[in-house]
Amino acid sequence: MGQRIIDNDRYALVWVRNDAEHPLSVQGGTGTDGDAFGRLRISAPFTLFDSQHRYQENDKWDTAVNAGGSTTYVANESCVNLTVPVTSGAYVYRETRRVFPYQPGKSLLAMSSFVCATAQTNLRQRIGYFGTENGVYLEQDGDTVYFVLRSSVSGSVVNTRIAQSNWNFDTFDGTGLSGRDLDLATAQIVWFDLEWLGVGDVRCGFIVEGRFNLAHTFHSDNINSTTYMTTAVLPLRQEIENTGVLTTEATAKQICNTVASEGGYQGFSRQRSVSTGSTPVTLTTAGTTYPIIALRLNSARIDSVVIPASISAAVEQTTNNKLDIVEFHLILNPTSITGGSWSTHPSNLVQYNTGITSYLGGDELISGYLTSATKLDLGDINNFNFQLGRTIAGVSDVFLIAATPTNDGGKLFLDTSWVEVI
Repeated sequence: MGQRIIDNDRYALVWVRNDAEHPLSVQGGTGTDGDAFGRLRISAPFTLFDSQHRYQENDKWDTAVNAGGSTTYVANESCVNLTVPVTSGAYVYRETRRVFPYQPGKSLLAMSSFVCATAQTNLRQRIGYFGTENGVYLEQDGDTVYFVLRSSVSGSVVNTRIAQSNWNFDTFDGTGLSGRDLDLATAQIVWFDLEWLGVGDVRCGFIVEGRFNLAHTFHSDNINSTTYMTTAVLPLRQEIENTGVLTTEATAKQICNTVASEGGYQGFSRQRSVSTGSTPVTLTTAGTTYPIIALRLNSARIDSVVIPASISAAVEQTTNNKLDIVEFHLILNPTSITGGSWSTHPSNLVQYNTGITSYLGGDELISGYLTSATKLDLGDINNFNFQLGRTIAGVSDVFLIAATPTNDGGKLFLDTSWVEVI
């Protein structure tokens, strides 16, 4: 015997069967108690990314500004202010340095908390899961609010803008199921979930009193003749921009963000590697640090998901019967690199350089000591701590391995591997 239940409080539609053959089954429907694939939201999501600014502006974002646009960290509010002056063309763009791997068949959920600047003519603001060519976002342009689906499937960027008055589930004007009259100049949490597979739905909404509330769904199956956007492997992004002269300076707030794979994540990848070869690298002078191998994303495939996975090293014991010890350093983004040339790995996602002669600066992530053969695992496919990122301008992170010998003439063999999420 089955029972159809409509829960008007949570806006979920479910079908419950309770008989000898089917003791209990529940199917999520069009309501937001189900994820993008209609599965009831009962499983713990796998976090692909999170961002908060408790004690300082974190390093997970890149910023681009123009014509006097600026950012200010506000410690007591744990947020970053994005401010534009009245000048036409002024902007602040904030985008994550990483893109996030979508897994077919899993709902990808993105959430962002924010406060928009007070609406005014010639002021445009955007928050969402999007880049310059594809994605989905909330937009306030002047005093009109939209959800926008961005796609470059046609070969050029097309923005499908749906005004608030035309949202197909709840227009958030106080008359819809949520009962909320949306005011973007107050704090909000916007959410998006995707069942990409090239042709699935994209749902957009807001968290209201702790619950997912649907505003609009972009449908594509049985409608489009091809994919609705090129990829769902995208960054988070927030923008404030002047499309003309403003009446007064405007400030938006970026607060907290997360991206999750609902129902877990099982990454499928290929592992690649490069090495110093069969001839050891001679570390001539004790106490001097020598660059050995560097990796970066191929600029032609800058939105790839590439994660350094391990280093394998061997120290040749040849120095006057002394124990040769080599200190290794894993360095992110040296400020300069000299020597060698960048080669593209056959996979085409990564470039590497084994001929670097010197470098300056950078953030040392890990260091340690080698005395013989050693392998250091940096994490598996589900660990994104070392994922190579890039700037808004398309400049890749550089992951450099360097070594410091304790004796003159130390000899080192080294191999490093990475995984490419496919």
